Amino acid sequence: MSDAPPASCRILYIDDDPGLGRLVQRSLQARGHHVELAASGTDGLARAQAGEIDLIALDHHMPDRTGLELLPLLRALPDAPPVIYVTGSEDSRVAVAALKAGAVDYVWKDVQGQFRELLGEAVDTALRQEALRRDKERAEAAVREARDRAELLLREVNHRVANSLTLVAALARMQTNAVTDPAAKDALEEMQARISAIAGIHRRLYTSEDVEAVELDAYLTGLVEELQLAMKASGRDHAIRLRAEPIRLATDKAVSLGVVVTELVTNAYKYAYPAETQGEIRVQVMREGPDTLSLAVEDDGIGWTGEGEAKGTGLGSRIIRAMASNLRSVLTYVPGSSGTRAVLSFQA
Repeated sequence: MSDAPPASCRILYIDDDPGLGRLVQRSLQARGHHVELAASGTDGLARAQAGEIDLIALDHHMPDRTGLELLPLLRALPDAPPVIYVTGSEDSRVAVAALKAGAVDYVWKDVQGQFRELLGEAVDTALRQEALRRDKERAEAAVREARDRAELLLREVNHRVANSLTLVAALARMQTNAVTDPAAKDALEEMQARISAIAGIHRRLYTSEDVEAVELDAYLTGLVEELQLAMKASGRDHAIRLRAEPIRLATDKAVSLGVVVTELVTNAYKYAYPAETQGEIRVQVMREGPDTLSLAVEDDGIGWTGEGEAKGTGLGSRIIRAMASNLRSVLTYVPGSSGTRAVLSFQA
């Protein structure tokens, strides 16, 4: 980017001294600027309100109002141009007050007239800084626009993925109804539950303002309801009690956690209680520390310590280990007097 100020800059010089104003005008025009003069604060404010001014040089002493009184009004204008404060006062508090009120720079008037050269340098510097500021604002606006567009597209992708997964789950349900082999039915029901767990994440993402994280309590509430309805439809009717703290969790971790919950709850439905016996399954997610979360799934059934040969095909156990590995953790079984308690601790 060039260090030269923008071409064809329009400058407004506000000063009640017409002779000095003409000298400043010639000096700044020699630098390639177009300069307009205002002989009072009232005239200067009116001209600034009309717009198309790139920079204002403002004198301190004027009969109708001081520059310090006028400065806040100029800075309050829409798309206000930068203001350089010009003062003949030797009181440094005037310059400090002007900078605090929004001036970008100040120039002292001196009796030798050298201030016109200093003013020209200050004008060029202020214009370069203003150009940089506007370039930065445009770049930041472009970044925000691109980010908003990407988030919108990502929400649309999540919407389509959720719809597609819901369709796949429905096809699995239809296939379940079409087969007669009990093992095949169980396998299809488990696959349907896994698909629904992942689809639930994508539904949360496209209905949320934040596509990078999921409200864990709301997600698990929906997941548990779907699991309970699916298991009840298959002839198993156990109550699921969910206790989840309001925690925001990164999307990829929420997917892994949802699959683990699905597998553990499904296993409890199938194996925890003897046939014709109803029981309770409890799911709890809570904070263990500032950066650590804990998932616990437990029941009051016949009990399982995690040792020995797994019931069924063992696919569920392999899926749990894979999801726990994604969370950089390992599922453990806590021994107790009765039932099963599986615990998974991981970094949030």
